[in-house]
Amino acid sequence: MRRRMFAGVLLVAGFVMAGIFRSDIGSSSAQERAPQSAPEEFNLDEATIAGLVRDQQAGRYTARRITEQYLARIQAFDRNGPSLHSVLELNPDALAIADTLDAERQTGRLRGPLHGIPVLIKDNIDTADRMSTSAASLALEGSIAARDAFIVERLRAAGAVILGKTNLSEWANFRSTHSTSGWSGRGGLVLNPYALDRNPCGSSSGTAAAIAANFAAIGVGTETDGSIVCPSSATSLVGIKPTVGLVSRSGIIPIAHSQDTAGPMARTVEDAAILLGVLSGVDPRDQATTARGRTTGDYRASLDTNGLRGARIGVARAKFFGYSEVTDKIATTAIERMKALGAVIVDPADIPNAGTYDESELAVLQYEFKADLNTYLGALGPSARVHSLADVIAFNEANRAREMPFFGQELMLDAQKKGPLTDKAYRDALAKNLRLSRKEGIDAVLDRLHLDALVAPTGNPPWVTDLVNGDHFVGSSSTPAAVAGYPTITVPAGYALGLPVGISFIGRAWSEALLIKFAYAYEQATKHRSPPKFLATADLMAR
Repeated sequence: MRRRMFAGVLLVAGFVMAGIFRSDIGSSSAQERAPQSAPEEFNLDEATIAGLVRDQQAGRYTARRITEQYLARIQAFDRNGPSLHSVLELNPDALAIADTLDAERQTGRLRGPLHGIPVLIKDNIDTADRMSTSAASLALEGSIAARDAFIVERLRAAGAVILGKTNLSEWANFRSTHSTSGWSGRGGLVLNPYALDRNPCGSSSGTAAAIAANFAAIGVGTETDGSIVCPSSATSLVGIKPTVGLVSRSGIIPIAHSQDTAGPMARTVEDAAILLGVLSGVDPRDQATTARGRTTGDYRASLDTNGLRGARIGVARAKFFGYSEVTDKIATTAIERMKALGAVIVDPADIPNAGTYDESELAVLQYEFKADLNTYLGALGPSARVHSLADVIAFNEANRAREMPFFGQELMLDAQKKGPLTDKAYRDALAKNLRLSRKEGIDAVLDRLHLDALVAPTGNPPWVTDLVNGDHFVGSSSTPAAVAGYPTITVPAGYALGLPVGISFIGRAWSEALLIKFAYAYEQATKHRSPPKFLATADLMAR
């Protein structure tokens, strides 16, 4: 046991020596990297939105004091101590924003459900303030957005204190086929707070690690395929990947408009539901939100402890079980508990065509990445370093030592070779993906078996970070809903040797309210989440 722990400390210390962390973000000695508890002044462990609102109402805390405590926590655990490197940049105006919100509360003005609540957002989301929006790339370091992203406007209107920007897998993990999730040229490597040598998954790795470590009340991530649900599963969080079109993408550095979405990452289903209600809305700048012509502003009505009673839940077994014995065991126990809570379990309820559109999905993403990123970068001001994908590729090559010390940019190079979105190859691949994943995929199995939702393990336990060979994904269930643009919610389901594993509820388009009901009922009956202990390595002797 001691030898394993020592090896873990040496491994993490070795990361620092290898220069994976940027010195301007901070590092510390191996002995300082595994504190077991927060500083004494931190009293917000596992704090919820409702609890923080009550504290402000009762006068126990002000928004400023809450913000100060989270900032101190970040200094102690992200910049020092275990040095998670999850927070890329702090908002220099956070305390001033908190003061304004406190003054408004004193006069009886409350902006919304997040009044005085600190939130961290991924650094591919525009904020028109003094923080950069860079996708964690040095190519966009110092790029200041001219306008808030629509979801940032929503957060500010709801009273949130935007505490800072989180690190991420650079360019949302769409740079290399051999990337290491959580690493960026600008921010270094994000560590998993449950075991520092384990990967937090990508690309919303920074948001996941930060919220799991209690650096803010709630966080916002983005997903194209797995980038909310995988890091949420890997850090024992609730993550909601909404239906594409429920949450606006305007002002977010893109990968692909057919699959991109932002979504909540939180420690409880209730907090994720509240945040989703704030984020969702019709935005004239995002046609996907205007096309549906409807919105649900408050998902708290779905928080029903009896929500699984009578629900028909299908087990998506083929492709999503069998890759990890410990994951299968945790998922099987979770499904048995759902049955005990009154759910009608239909097993198997396999998703037709799962795994048959991997290559066409990549082709679509490459076409859309080139087109969508060129549009975003082309709108930046003349002071920006890059204005096209070609510029980014050239920047990376010119700054290879800082940007590509561990892996390259194969995905970017392949995307640059793609033609316009009028190409028949693109249009055929997109049509194929939507048909196979929707009408002949998720919808087909839900209709045939008269199901309310599907369930599957979110993915394997976090793997040991390996900058030589890249990520070690064993399996996941994110792709069918990602390609279809349908919603997924992951909830903590347990631990394998202390490493988190999540279970996912997958549904039809616009079924967020139903999925939240199922997820909440399961969460309240199990209460699996435990805060991280910042261990240097996984306790492989645990049982």
